[in-house]
This record gives sequence, C-alpha cells and structure tokens, in this order.
Amino acid sequence: MIAVSDPEFSQVNELSTASLLRYLRGRGWSPSRDYGRGQLWVLTASDESGDPYEVMVPLDRGPRDYADRVADLVETLSAVEARRPADVLREMSLPSADWQFLRLTPPGPSGTAPLVELVPALAGLRDLMTAAAAAEAAPEPQPVQPANKPQVVKDHVSSVRLDQTRVGSYVVAVHTPLPGGPAQGSLFDHDFREEPFARRVTRKLYAALICAREAADLTIRDDELADFTLFAHGGLSANLCEALVKIGGEDGPGFSFDFTWSPDLPVEQPTHRIRLAAPQLAALDEGAKDLRARLGRKDMVLLGSVVRLHRELPHGAGAVTVAGYFEDWDDSRPRRVRMTLDHHDYGKAAEAHRRGDEVLVRGDLVALGNAPRLDNVRSFVVRHMSE
Repeated sequence: MIAVSDPEFSQVNELSTASLLRYLRGRGWSPSRDYGRGQLWVLTASDESGDPYEVMVPLDRGPRDYADRVADLVETLSAVEARRPADVLREMSLPSADWQFLRLTPPGPSGTAPLVELVPALAGLRDLMTAAAAAEAAPEPQPVQPANKPQVVKDHVSSVRLDQTRVGSYVVAVHTPLPGGPAQGSLFDHDFREEPFARRVTRKLYAALICAREAADLTIRDDELADFTLFAHGGLSANLCEALVKIGGEDGPGFSFDFTWSPDLPVEQPTHRIRLAAPQLAALDEGAKDLRARLGRKDMVLLGSVVRLHRELPHGAGAVTVAGYFEDWDDSRPRRVRMTLDHHDYGKAAEAHRRGDEVLVRGDLVALGNAPRLDNVRSFVVRHMSE
C-alpha cells in the first residue's frame, strides 16, 4: 500500500464528505452500516470467493483526526484500484461528471501507443462526441447529420475533458462535467433531478454505440449490408460510424468503451462494456458510405464557379453546374455539382458566369456516382471578384 505523501495530506483535509461519498458511489461502493460520525462502505471483490473490501468514511469534519481518517480511506482506495493516491485524490476533487473510457489495443508495450495511431483516434473521439450531441439536439433522427452544428452541440463538445490515461493496454479517459444540482438530503437516499443536456448526450452515445454494434453484427451475420436507417432513432448516423472507423484506424484490432455515470444522477440499468472488433468496423464503414450515397449530406455549402448553364426556355428554372469545393468537409477534392435553380437564381448564376465571379450555394448534397447533385437549394449568393 502506497502512503499518502505530505503534500497530498494537505489536499486530504480540503476534501468534503460529499466528495468522498460521490467518489465511492461512482465506483460501485455501497453504504453498509452507520456509526453516527462515520459510515462503513463495502465493495464486492472481483473474485466472488474473496471477502468484500471495507472502508470507514468520516462524516464529521470536526474531529482533529478527520484528515488522518480520509488519508486512510485514500490509501485503501489506492490499493484496491491499483492507482497512486495522488490520482485518487485528484478525481475526488473533480466536479460531478460522467466518464467514458476508450480502451485501445495497439501493438507494443502496455500503456503506450504509436503517435500516428493515437492522433487519429483522438480526432475520431472528438467526432464521436459531436455526433452524439448532434443526435440528441436534433428534433428528429438524422441518418446523415448536417455539416453545420447548432451552438449547443459545439458548447457540449468544448466541455468534454481529456483525463490521464489508465492502467491497461492504452486507455483514454474523458469526462463530461454535469451542472451542479441541489445537495443530497440523506446519505442513503439519492436526490433525483431532471437530466441535463450533458447527461442526455452520454445516454445517447451509449445507445448509439449499442445500435452501431447491432447493425454491424446483422451485416456480418447475414453477409449483407443491414439497413442502418432503422437504427437512426437510437442515435446511429453516418457521422457516428465514420468516427468509430477513425478511432479504429487502418487494419486496427478494434477497441472498447466503458461508461461510469455520476452518482449524483444515478443510472438504474447496467451499462456493460461495448466492444467493436475489426470486422464490425469494416461493416460500419460500409454502412456509413451507404447512408451518404442514399441520403447525401444535408445543408452543405459549395464554393466555386459556374461552369455550365442550360434551360429549354429563355425564362423560368434552369440547370446549372458549379465546379468548386464543399466547406466543412474533410474531402477537399474539387467537384462539379449539378443543381436546378429558379428563374431569379438562374439569372444570378448567368451573370456570375459572365463576370467570372464566385458563387456560394447552400443545399442538400445527393451523391450519384461521379455526378453529385445539390437539391433543395436554400441560398445562392454571388461573390463579386472586386469584393
């Protein structure tokens, strides 16, 4: 057992009883017996034949030995979790949060990962959080999410914190802080309150991962691509599938996710580890491509030049082709995109073509092989070269 150091002992005295209890609840401990100024908490050993772990939690900060008792508690938790007391102390001091643990299995020594694999995995993790938040914020299921996300999604992703790695092959820990709620009235009774957006996003993420695994398993079992749109109600989208594929990397062995919920907002149903292996990631990759091919990308912005104009009559709607790039799209290849414009916008397109001006077009992209089309054009803006 590693003893609490002198600098850590000064931190121990700052910990509140609420922080101690929240930490214990979040890691599966439960109250067993109340002794007035202290309370016995127990944790079932992973080996069912072993005796449960026990810790005494001081409930009164008044006695002079409060810090000593908390230090004993921290040292016991350090031994049970095979972690340093400093790590336990730091997490006890964190605000209420939901945790997700991404367990990678890269080649090489345990606790290390190749930089060229870790950087894309972290980018994929960011995209995964974005897709889950966008799914929760959307008024209806979105098998293909628009490129522009509402501010509430951006704010949520900005709040997600990357924590220290954990014991394992390579475990990336992230936590999502939850807004503070009313103080708990009883040590044995949980205070239930309305779930904030951050918690709802974490629930959506868990549900979407379950849906992703189910859609992939159906594809593998039937040797035929499943209809991924059937899982959109659970948060599955092309964006989420692509994020998972990015986390897995090229020819990677797969990964797993674990969830730990803030005890301030208890979750009744168990949440088991979710594993995604290489064959499942390959199925998700195909599913994402199918969703984009069939449903396209909504609310895309195309910046380019008019290269072709055609209409049967001298007035009315007409066909226009714009060569350019889509904003907010990782694929930055130039594309020739067809669209149908009404009489007013067609006139603007013709003038832009004559003057050599750029145009900015917003609409829904429908990918048809090598001939993409922009439907539901919502705006057509000419950028004069003199501007």
